[in-house]
Amino acid sequence: MINKETDAILVVDLQNDFITGSLAVPGAEDILPDVIEYVERFDQRFFSADFHPEDHSSFVEQGGPWPSHCVAGTDGSSFHKMLGPYVGQLILKGTDPKFDAYSAFSGTNLAEQLKDKGIERLFICGLATDYCVKATVLDACALFNGEVFVLLDAIAAVDVNPGDGATAIQEMTDAGATPVVTF
Repeated sequence: MINKETDAILVVDLQNDFITGSLAVPGAEDILPDVIEYVERFDQRFFSADFHPEDHSSFVEQGGPWPSHCVAGTDGSSFHKMLGPYVGQLILKGTDPKFDAYSAFSGTNLAEQLKDKGIERLFICGLATDYCVKATVLDACALFNGEVFVLLDAIAAVDVNPGDGATAIQEMTDAGATPVVTF
């Protein structure tokens, strides 16, 4: 049962470039209905988003590992149109061109916002299991003073190496997160 006052959902990086764009995650479109079903249950909604400058250090053109993606102000940085009516508190990350930020807690005030709102349980879903979701969950377990849940049917992995997603889930669980499916 969701407590509308003390439970929150955090949707990680469900942006166009990660769904159908330059860095599309396999299965990303398939999780959208589950994400929306979850989001509808919460009054406290947080949405993280990569919001990179054009010269971000993570881009191949700058010597980084990733193609250009989620450049601030582009369609690729926007949330998928199905999420439009549901977007809550926005957490922008990766805004400094010199630093990558996989976690929604990295360089943001998310931990303080959760504390200020009296959040006791945080439910996390989104993209990608083996990168931004994992980093966010690990930071939540370390920085958030409450219970952390990973919504397994509302995440998808890049799986650069086969099994990366499963390994990430194990790491999140080992760190103290509780994996759940359709609660």
